[in-house]
Amino acid sequence: MPEGLVAPLDDGGGSHLFGMRLPAVRLASTAGGEVDLSQLAGLAVLYAYPMTGRPGAPLPGGWDEIPGARGCTPQTCGFRDHFADLKALGVSHVFGISTQTTAYQREAAERLHLPFPLLSDSHGELAEMLELPTFDVDGDTLLKRLTLVARDGEIEKVFYPVFPPDRNAADVVDYLEGLARP
Repeated sequence: MPEGLVAPLDDGGGSHLFGMRLPAVRLASTAGGEVDLSQLAGLAVLYAYPMTGRPGAPLPGGWDEIPGARGCTPQTCGFRDHFADLKALGVSHVFGISTQTTAYQREAAERLHLPFPLLSDSHGELAEMLELPTFDVDGDTLLKRLTLVARDGEIEKVFYPVFPPDRNAADVVDYLEGLARP
């Protein structure tokens, strides 16, 4: 993560999500097919991120100046690196979600060797149904970074805003370990 990035402020964009049910929306998966979020049984971790960059390709103009925009790859790698910890804590499903297309996400999933799929909300259905916080850059609407922990489809924990993004997966592990302690 570059030094001097501006941390996002809590604008309340995630405060309404606690206790909501995951909606009946089918999102395309890098593993093939679609995932209906309303049908997720057990413990699920869904992290939303603006976009992953590609090596050698420029980021949108002013990317580093947008609070909370930078860090999608480190956040994703954190979930990859803590995947076994999450599974050991009873997590049944881990998904990364962005508005990028599945084809774009597939490149990142393969390059980063992810043990979980990325889901595409390229039509903004999930963002609209849950009223997720978004921002616009270079004509694209992107998700603000947040993480949801849901149990049998009900959101029980919301991490928002997420900063620094490379700590997000460890923060989720800490939260779940706290639940496991008597």
